Amino acid sequence: MKRHIENRLKYLYSGELAAVISFVILSVLVNLNYPDLKLYSLFSFWTAFLLLEFLLLQGTMYWYIKLKRFRNEKTFITPTYVVHKLIKLRKVNVLLIGIPLLAFIYDFLRLHSPFPIGGLFIALFIYVFAILEYINYFYIQLSYDNISDLRYLKQRKVLKQASIQRDINRLLHNKEKKNL
Repeated sequence: MKRHIENRLKYLYSGELAAVISFVILSVLVNLNYPDLKLYSLFSFWTAFLLLEFLLLQGTMYWYIKLKRFRNEKTFITPTYVVHKLIKLRKVNVLLIGIPLLAFIYDFLRLHSPFPIGGLFIALFIYVFAILEYINYFYIQLSYDNISDLRYLKQRKVLKQASIQRDINRLLHNKEKKNL
């Protein structure tokens, strides 16, 4: 069982890290091979892309800390100081999510013919993906990629609470217990 849990945490950590790296490479390749998209000239692309990368880095660090703690201390519980930082990051993320909206407006106002519709659609897709990642990390688990998760979904017919949200709830619940 210990090996299975460690492998799962390793998978989650390495998957997030691979996404961070591969999205950078993919953006370079798309920009080089499809210059008509004008991807790198779009402020909306950069704000959405950096938001997504920032969120993925948060996921990478979260799963790395969980993996390291499990290996060293044989516990799943995320350290309190990390949960406090995640609470702050959740608030920062909400503010950052608004920036691409302003960037889309800016791009629409400043761009002239020919309008890079394809580039804007890519930027919009990245933005929506970033919002879904935010929800997946901080509120509701949206990704179900193993038998255990699928069984949970089938039996309960409800989406799981995100791991970070469970850690935040655990911290808040423990604070309430101490205050009683």
